[in-house]
Amino acid sequence: MFTKALKDIENTDFFVHWGNGTSHRLLTETDGMGFTVCHTKVNKGSESVLEYRNHLEACYCIAGQGEIEDMKGNVHKISEGVIYVLDKHDKHFLRADEEQDLILVSVFNPPLTGTEKHSLSADGSSSY
Repeated sequence: MFTKALKDIENTDFFVHWGNGTSHRLLTETDGMGFTVCHTKVNKGSESVLEYRNHLEACYCIAGQGEIEDMKGNVHKISEGVIYVLDKHDKHFLRADEEQDLILVSVFNPPLTGTEKHSLSADGSSSY
């Protein structure tokens, strides 16, 4: 059994500035749990085009509001208490509302090494 706190992660390589926010990688591959858990902040007013080619991801919103849009134009609102699931390595737009940051608990399978970073290009897309 073990514990970790957000403040313990902030001075390590597992606190990642991913382009339009931050991610505290609380559980990673080295923890041996078979999945990753992150506390993810999406900056208010931001939009990112993201894709996880090697991981499935589920995100549970604990604060803020935003939306996720698939590449076919289907938009799903995100607010506290809503989970969204990228079960097919879905390329997507992630947007946070203008008023406040979007805070998510993100779970990845298989686990992240913990230091992966998005590289948002001029068109805003990134994948890993």
